[in-house]
Amino acid sequence: MSTPPPPNQPPSGGFGAPQDPPQGGFAPPPAAPPVPPMPPQQPNAAYGYPQQQQPGPGYGYPQAEQPAYAPPAGGGNGNGGGGGGNDLRNQLLIVAAAVVAIVLIAGGGYWYVSDDGGTKATAQGPTDGKSPGANGGGDKPPGAGATEKVPAKTKAKTLVNVTQPKVDDLVNVEGSWITDTAYVKSDVAKVVGYDLGTGAEKWSVPLPAQLCGATKHISEGKTAILFKEALPSDANKYPRCNQVGVIDLNAGKLAWSGNIKAATSGDKPVEFKEITISGQTVAAGGLQGGAGWNLADGKNLWPAKVDADGCYDLGYGGGDALAVIRKCGPYGSQYLLAQSLDPTTGAPKSSYKMSQGIEYASIVSTKPLIVGADVGDAAKGGSAVSDLFVLDDAGALKTRIPVSSGNYDVRCEPTEVEGCRKMVVGNGKIYVPAAEHKGSDSYGRTNELLSFDLSTGKQTTDRSDAGEQFTLMPLRMDGPNVIAYKLPPYEKGGQIVSIDGTTMKQTLLMEMPSDKNIRRPETAFSSLGAEYRYQNGRFFIAQTLISKPYSATTDPSYLFVSFTAN
Repeated sequence: MSTPPPPNQPPSGGFGAPQDPPQGGFAPPPAAPPVPPMPPQQPNAAYGYPQQQQPGPGYGYPQAEQPAYAPPAGGGNGNGGGGGGNDLRNQLLIVAAAVVAIVLIAGGGYWYVSDDGGTKATAQGPTDGKSPGANGGGDKPPGAGATEKVPAKTKAKTLVNVTQPKVDDLVNVEGSWITDTAYVKSDVAKVVGYDLGTGAEKWSVPLPAQLCGATKHISEGKTAILFKEALPSDANKYPRCNQVGVIDLNAGKLAWSGNIKAATSGDKPVEFKEITISGQTVAAGGLQGGAGWNLADGKNLWPAKVDADGCYDLGYGGGDALAVIRKCGPYGSQYLLAQSLDPTTGAPKSSYKMSQGIEYASIVSTKPLIVGADVGDAAKGGSAVSDLFVLDDAGALKTRIPVSSGNYDVRCEPTEVEGCRKMVVGNGKIYVPAAEHKGSDSYGRTNELLSFDLSTGKQTTDRSDAGEQFTLMPLRMDGPNVIAYKLPPYEKGGQIVSIDGTTMKQTLLMEMPSDKNIRRPETAFSSLGAEYRYQNGRFFIAQTLISKPYSATTDPSYLFVSFTAN
């Protein structure tokens, strides 16, 4: 297929001849122009289908023993924490938790589950098979297999802060990635690479229109994006999101791009909402179905279509494996399927039917396959997730983890298949932050990192405290360790820590400055929408949406801010 048209010109016939892409692929373009938790559950073959209401807590769960530890519920402080409950209940739960914690300490230790599944970080971890700690100094944090080393200096300084470009409307700038040499960020109708050593711009890839989607995953030094068919014009005020592209993050170029047609899209290319990568496969999905392409050359692997049962691919989850959420059935009787896919053909390898009435579901992890959904509108605080469904390799329900109590700060975007935040999977567990709650200080709030066992669905005894006035948020796995960001209080800078998956002990990797002029940019982002990337002593916080400033006198708004400890 040919090069996308230059800006301000609508595409003329798409990329190459307007035939159905299953007959070919996308060609490379020429050079670019210059509280206790809910009771634990046992696996049940009937889960996923409507259940008869039972007495007890929640919505049909039987009574069970209280777990060893549960954080008190609390409200948010602007950093994305959720929860509810009154002060008296909070105080009682704090006291109860403290008593139980003393008993646990006296009884001794934690227990640890080893599991190879889900520990590989494909989103912000090593790229091109190289260790992200290869250029760093200091000692490794605890945990065999971890690659992040403690920098020679943990006291960070600003690397580069890039102000938002001027726009007149809401603009999608989703997408940010770290390689061994560059931080790469989506911008207005372009993707830009910044030098990791100096913060200076290294390269820029212009696009013919605004971005409308991006994957967080990297495979073989490449990532995938979605962009619109053209820039807005009088003739086309709302261009469609129907262009797929792959960016070579090492070379700083658009490797290939194109679109695809289907029987459901008429004479126009299929419109997509999300895109992801798993291994050699790029997959994009939406309300008109999903399709797959070869990462290297853009060859179409399967077309966007609706099958005989009225099923179509809403969106995919990538990373260590490829999975999909499919919507099936006639209007009024629709249901969702969570499927593990063959990445070369898009054919299902396993399938699990969600109970009818669940309108949206999100893929939290693909290996193991974990699906989040709001069952019976039980999700609290706008989290859009009440339950996590852990599926085995055959597509059967392994266990179901309830997170609707308000005691956990987990969140999924209801209409995004790969839109879950603040949950990371490794060591046979899923790590989640507790909801914010009162700390020891009368005005301070804090939380903890907790975990659930993926085999039993029960909350473990794992606990790592954020510390007074800090709020802890997991970012990714690093071997058996959890890389986490501690959002700061008013008078301090944030911290990046590595949390040992066995002991839950924290090792400080980076501490941001407490100077208010530096702290202000760091805390200007909402944890509900920002992108957080840490690797090898460098930390980036970026926007996913930008808009016109409210006034000319407000503080600068940033596309991204960054810090370095090297």
